[in-house]
Amino acid sequence: VNRGKKSVVLDLRKPEDAEAFRQLADSADVVLESFRPGVMKKLGCDYDTLRARNPKLVYAALTGYGQTGPYLNRPGHDMNYRGYAGELDQNAVAGGPPIQGNVQYADLAGGALTCAVGILGAVIGAKASGQGTMVDVAMMDGTMALQVAAMGSRRVLGATPPRGTDFLAGSLPNYSIYETRDGKHVAMGSLEPKFFKRTLELAGALDLLKLPMVPGPKGEPLREALRALIKTRTRDEWEALLAHEDTCVSGIYTLDEALENEQVKARGFVEDVGGKPAFGLPIRFSHAQATGGDSPKLGEHTAQVLGR
Repeated sequence: VNRGKKSVVLDLRKPEDAEAFRQLADSADVVLESFRPGVMKKLGCDYDTLRARNPKLVYAALTGYGQTGPYLNRPGHDMNYRGYAGELDQNAVAGGPPIQGNVQYADLAGGALTCAVGILGAVIGAKASGQGTMVDVAMMDGTMALQVAAMGSRRVLGATPPRGTDFLAGSLPNYSIYETRDGKHVAMGSLEPKFFKRTLELAGALDLLKLPMVPGPKGEPLREALRALIKTRTRDEWEALLAHEDTCVSGIYTLDEALENEQVKARGFVEDVGGKPAFGLPIRFSHAQATGGDSPKLGEHTAQVLGR
């Protein structure tokens, strides 16, 4: 997370460090903070204080629940925001409990990426108008915004389908996960009819097209038939048969396997840092170069940046 950055340590409770921070903000494009609402004001480093010194400043406050509302001072972590936002309930298998998983959707997508988009929009506006703004991003809000499929179903049907039963959550037999003969799994994303037909054609099972392709109980005969079909081969055998065709069927890899994937290697996304794998920047620029490097030690650049 901190690769390529400089690390400066300041104790904002000390007047001299708070002033050093304000001086850094005087020439900054962006200030990003994640304290609970009101903390930066107590420290004399809030948006109004900094804006008076630097009108072009974009001040981003990334918090769990935002700068307003009855939850603004509640503590929380990723699963709390996901739980309140309804996403954790949706991330589950039909009939089963919510699945915690190992991707921090609220922290990383609902929070960090949403905030980054807000910051970039605000910086463009500041460059054009000469006026910055405060960017208020709540991880709970951002996580709710990720649920476009569930919200779409609610708007159409009048209610959110139970977890694991929405169209893209596993209710469609041709858009689901299936276990292979070796106990591994494949992801069948053959959503469009042409992809599903090609999948069955290559598998020698075109007769399955006669079964109803619908969500819910009426689609169970097709789902059971697909379960039996996918069990006849290993994951890698299905990959060899289907992955290079217009089927949208792929193997489900472990992270270790993904690190060795030919596509990942071809993109050069995973880098070697200190003899260990590290993610690179998942964005490519045609006329710019992203900076790399290792993560700094805490406070490694304090003296350099502050001239102390």
